[in-house]
Amino acid sequence: MNKNKIVLIILFIFPIVTYLIFSSAKHNALFLPTLSESNKEIPATWKTLDGETVQLKDKITILGFVGAEVFENKTNLFNLNQKIYNKYFGFKDFQFVMIAPIGTEKDCKEILDKFKLVSDDLSGWHFVFASKEDIQEYYNSFKLQTTLDHNLGTPNVIILDKNINHRGRKGKNKKGEEEYRESYNTMSSADLHNEMSDDVKIILREYRLALKKNSRKDEFRDKITEELENK
Repeated sequence: MNKNKIVLIILFIFPIVTYLIFSSAKHNALFLPTLSESNKEIPATWKTLDGETVQLKDKITILGFVGAEVFENKTNLFNLNQKIYNKYFGFKDFQFVMIAPIGTEKDCKEILDKFKLVSDDLSGWHFVFASKEDIQEYYNSFKLQTTLDHNLGTPNVIILDKNINHRGRKGKNKKGEEEYRESYNTMSSADLHNEMSDDVKIILREYRLALKKNSRKDEFRDKITEELENK
């Protein structure tokens, strides 16, 4: 068996083996379960502090709803920034999107200004503003078990993958117990440091593996193309 055939076999078998591992693995291993698929994109009319739009598609997103009383959530947001953002920022296409009612722009900017004291790069942080009615409707579209408070906020955040699928925990854990987790409580440092940190690590590892697989395919295709052209 020549070298090219061996490389070909490896490149085609590796994705199959990887898929089998992912499809059979428990949450605590390599794969973070999908809780809902193809959720709604953020409307283009919702703008950031810079007047720009934010897109969820093709991004790994931590999505939150901070409510009208933003400063009531400032400690929660600081926890999220310290425990998750600063730990994983730098991974391509990883972002934090916080939805807030129109009129809270000044408070949100002040919070980001405070983050600058402890974070070198805040380009992955986005506050997006919309009417209270639109925020409630958008939140309802996820069909979560929790609800927004009277200020249109919640301390809980969710994980969305690049296809705007809601990801979390579902099924049996290491102890064989049934487990379901759709969101992560930013009020709890333990929740962020343990469960959420682990789950973010898992979904980022999924995409690293996918990128490596696609890179190997591209390298092999280029190599075969070059050899055929030289014959």
